[in-house]
Amino acid sequence: MINHMTHPLHHPDPIPAVLEEIIEFKRDQVAAEQAATPIGVLHAQAFDVPPPRDFFAAVTEHRVVKDGHPAMAVIAEIKRRSPSAGLIRPEYESDDFDPSVIAQGYSNAGASAISCLTDQKFFGGDPDFIAQVKQSVDLPVLRKDFIIDPYQITQARAIQADAVLLIAECLTNAQIAAFIEQIDELDMTTLLEIHSQANLERVLPILESSPDKRVLLGINNRDLSTMTTDLNHSIKLKPSVPPNIHLVTESGIKTRQDLQTLSDAGLHIALIGEHLMRTPNPGQALAELLGNEPPA
Repeated sequence: MINHMTHPLHHPDPIPAVLEEIIEFKRDQVAAEQAATPIGVLHAQAFDVPPPRDFFAAVTEHRVVKDGHPAMAVIAEIKRRSPSAGLIRPEYESDDFDPSVIAQGYSNAGASAISCLTDQKFFGGDPDFIAQVKQSVDLPVLRKDFIIDPYQITQARAIQADAVLLIAECLTNAQIAAFIEQIDELDMTTLLEIHSQANLERVLPILESSPDKRVLLGINNRDLSTMTTDLNHSIKLKPSVPPNIHLVTESGIKTRQDLQTLSDAGLHIALIGEHLMRTPNPGQALAELLGNEPPA
């Protein structure tokens, strides 16, 4: 395993090209946002919003056992487009796109939490979506974006996020450790995402040195270098993860059997987005995946 204190700048894998383009854009975007809203102003805004909801507890606790298995906790995602897939449905192009309606459908279908894209350029999201979602449902909300600067973490709290996604492929070891600390100080939850075995080994010492932090480890089943998805990827990596770390399996989940396969392998938290958003009624699609009654 790699010591994050002695190798603070090490990246075991090349950064995928799609991430390089996004990160370059984010650097310019953050600089412009800092010029428009200085960190002192943003910090005051972050403490002038309602306190965060407990995202960590929402996905790790209170799961009802079904047929001898813990029920799957689903983080249901609101996502209009992606660099690889483009616009997910034609109607999402409209200015009438309403994340609060989608969130209500997810909540009624049995979602444990919501993931909301806030990146505008590449994913058609908006920072304002988080407040809209939280006004419509009681579930905690993850800010899903490309976090490369501490400013964005304070910003996440100011826009009422309860959790923040960190993508290990975008960050150095030192950044990951510092960002987890900052997120925890703001009483939010971290979802730290990895794909490769090398990145998994890189982040495990960081997680093991922060056992009291609310941190979830996400395994992305999509390889961002090739954009191929393997549902079994999370299952393959799970034996390398200590049992005290809560795993989230991400990408490629489309059927109830997929969820059952993951549950049988000991993976009980899933982030599901594009499959749900491709359907005319994402809430109904989630209910069908979970085996629940369709939402009204």
